[in-house]
Amino acid sequence: MRTYSFEKLEVWQKARKLTNVIYLTSKNFPDEEKFGLTSQIRRAAVSVCSNIAEGTSRNSFKDKARFTEMSYTSLMEVLNQLIISSDLSFIAQEQYESLRTQIDEVSYMINALHKSQLNSIK
Repeated sequence: MRTYSFEKLEVWQKARKLTNVIYLTSKNFPDEEKFGLTSQIRRAAVSVCSNIAEGTSRNSFKDKARFTEMSYTSLMEVLNQLIISSDLSFIAQEQYESLRTQIDEVSYMINALHKSQLNSIK
């Protein structure tokens, strides 16, 4: 089986793991949030790694950088929704802090990837 370039990126691998943790965590959200916060945070988490994957298939570094930027914005959406989930006591403080640490790491890596893509445009 062929391995695609995005699968080799550590940032994609970490974003994928974060997505899995978000899915597991949001399983415990209240039932009335099924079509609200649960759905929203899951879609945003999937978008983080999906945009990284899609960006690798683009030919120009400008396009690659655009998709990496979208990945970052989706990650910030996940963070915002986690803050709200914590405020509403849908997740424990320890869970929030652990997820926040993962987000910080993925954020750093996305920013480094974006910077390298922008430098390649010049």
